Amino acid sequence: MLDEFRSAALPAGVTIVPVEIEVAEQFDEAFATILRERADALMVASTGVTYQHSARIVTFASESRLPAIYGTREPVDAGGLMSYGPSAQGIYRQMASTVDKYLRGAKIGELPTEQPTTFELIINAKTARSLGLTIEPNLLTLADEVIE
Repeated sequence: MLDEFRSAALPAGVTIVPVEIEVAEQFDEAFATILRERADALMVASTGVTYQHSARIVTFASESRLPAIYGTREPVDAGGLMSYGPSAQGIYRQMASTVDKYLRGAKIGELPTEQPTTFELIINAKTARSLGLTIEPNLLTLADEVIE
């Protein structure tokens, strides 16, 4: 995935500096690296540790005045700038369908592995204003939800 981001960023003159966090103890060093590299923005991958510590990441981004995009909506509800990722409701619907099939007699091994089918873009306009950013009207129109 990182290679895909790099190939998309290169023509735009954007440099990607990957900072991996696998355990909570790595946050301080990761934040120091982000500041040392003078990042212009953050893209936060959806992992268990980033989800569990999303409030800490949102606080860092806010205090560092860094726009950030997340893979789930919860950080945006907590003050993050935006998220784009699978819809929780869509995932729950797919899970319910799988459970229904199982309860009706399907064998677990015969059920297909499913990918999310519904994605949502959430934008926190209040956070954008606090960062001095103007969100393009076209992007606001595409958003599934704009938090004021």
